[in-house]
Amino acid sequence: MPDLPSPTEIAVPVFILLVLIEMLVARRVNPARYEPMDTLTSLLLGTGSTVAGALTGTAVFALALWVAQFQLVEIGYVWWAWPLCFLLDDLAYYVFHRSAHRVRWFWASHVIHHTSQHYNLSTALRQTWTGFISVSFIFRLPLFLFFPPTMVFFCAGLNLVYQFWIHTEMIGRFPRWFEAVMNTPSHHRVHHATNPRYLDKNYAGVFIIWDRMFGTFTAELDEDRPRYGIIKNLGSFNLIWAAFHEWVGISRDVFAVRGLRNKLNYMIRPPGWSHDGSRDTSDSIKARWREDEDRESKPNANPSETLPTE
Repeated sequence: MPDLPSPTEIAVPVFILLVLIEMLVARRVNPARYEPMDTLTSLLLGTGSTVAGALTGTAVFALALWVAQFQLVEIGYVWWAWPLCFLLDDLAYYVFHRSAHRVRWFWASHVIHHTSQHYNLSTALRQTWTGFISVSFIFRLPLFLFFPPTMVFFCAGLNLVYQFWIHTEMIGRFPRWFEAVMNTPSHHRVHHATNPRYLDKNYAGVFIIWDRMFGTFTAELDEDRPRYGIIKNLGSFNLIWAAFHEWVGISRDVFAVRGLRNKLNYMIRPPGWSHDGSRDTSDSIKARWREDEDRESKPNANPSETLPTE
């Protein structure tokens, strides 16, 4: 088993350099794109994520080795296995990412990445501290039945490195052929937006083809510029609250409600679900938005019908 380097560890100095460059450019172009406390929060959350990953990485790798004992096909490190592993790993990421927005248990871990109301390269560094608690690694376990664990982890690292540069407003759109296949800043701005038309869209990591195939793609529109953050923004730069607020919310709901079914639903139903329907989910927000759009698109009543009769 070759000792492969960690793409993310190699890329970290480049990440920091590019953040600094974007900050300097933003000061001339649009200073509002960076807010000092927001950027500091992103950097510290990224540091915390690195520490959490170091503490739990050995356990995840041990689990991967255990699953690899039951490989269905022993592919090994042949040249064609690398691009195939990268492609399937990206599909596994799509499944995870979609689940992370539709299942509250996974959302509790992933939400940290969406808490910034700004969208810049530092936002990419907002990564979870609790991925091990939410067992988000289970989505990659099937890959170990076919590919060596080190290959899978290396491809996963490349996937994460790719996603760094798409967290920016400095880049507009690429040629149509590139936008059709690859995840881009334009596509990912949609994913981070809270505008109703953009909710639960564009889950791709590297290849936007998954969203196009599975019906979760929406293009960015110039007339509906993305607004960033989460439906109910945190309102503070408290690191601990940013990292754990949704876990606190789950705990409160589970202990407050009666009935095992309701308790379970507060963990596995979409974020915002409530047993009495008193809260908004992304589905209810989009439904109201579509109703408003339909009303606005309907033609006005026949003027002759509104004129007073003699």
